[in-house]
Amino acid sequence: MNFRKLGASDIEVSEISLGSWLTYAGGVGREQAEACVQAAFDVGINFIDTANVYGRGAAESLLGEVLAGRERSSYVLATKLFFPMSDTDRGLSAAQIHKQIDASLERLRTDYVDLYQCHRYDERTPLEETMTALTEVVRAGKARHIGFSEWPVERVEQSLALPGVERWVSSQPQYSMLWRAPEAELIPLCEREGISQIVWSPLAQGVLTGKYLPGEPPPADSRATSESMGGFIGRLMEPRVLEAVQRLRPLAESAGLTMVQLALAWVLRQRNVASAIVGATRPEQVHANASASGIVLSEETLAAIDETLGVVVR
Repeated sequence: MNFRKLGASDIEVSEISLGSWLTYAGGVGREQAEACVQAAFDVGINFIDTANVYGRGAAESLLGEVLAGRERSSYVLATKLFFPMSDTDRGLSAAQIHKQIDASLERLRTDYVDLYQCHRYDERTPLEETMTALTEVVRAGKARHIGFSEWPVERVEQSLALPGVERWVSSQPQYSMLWRAPEAELIPLCEREGISQIVWSPLAQGVLTGKYLPGEPPPADSRATSESMGGFIGRLMEPRVLEAVQRLRPLAESAGLTMVQLALAWVLRQRNVASAIVGATRPEQVHANASASGIVLSEETLAAIDETLGVVVR
């Protein structure tokens, strides 16, 4: 496993990280989750990402149980806030930031998180209030650093101009061979400001594994057929997208790679990406994902990917 520095911080994270969005919020049981976390440590993954809203605290609680007893300095732990935790608890007000960090720490059974992230931007709260509260959380020792996810670029720029507040070390956007929107403005801004990307859905909800075949029902045990995990796969299941993904298979084979390795290596070709967050329901998936670390794609392969995917890229 290779490691990369997280922004301007002193933290080094594994190129492949373990996410818990749909899987550990109810998609899989405790025994499976524990096996996946163990597999992650076995292959050298040190970075685990979660959020308070995943299962309304269920993912954090499960990780708190599974990680209990491990040396806290042996892993990098990230969580987030913003989305509703109740009818009255949501957003990035100072009161919510202080309330939610304490609740997350209790569920995670730890005194601090390495990275505390704003899951989205809060238009209802003044930016200065949010940044001041996040700064207080860091200075109280409850978080080492702060990050944001899917913020408008102009809001990121405004936050960076505020004096006396903590600076971001990470951005968490959706990014994959099929979704390249961050390349236009977000990544160039973050490169200039010492902010790393930790990207979600680098396998496009599993579509880039090639397991979904055009014109055929999805596999019975796949995310697309799961009531708890299949709600976000949407347009990725369109026939033209699935057909384009299948055309990637000979490219992967000619490079001596699996489809998973090809997709994750593509994301990691971008030096501003510190880590690719990948979910897993089985230990074998953790091993398959981790095997992409350190792979460098040739210019010919990169060009062929662009040509193959063509108009389905967004």
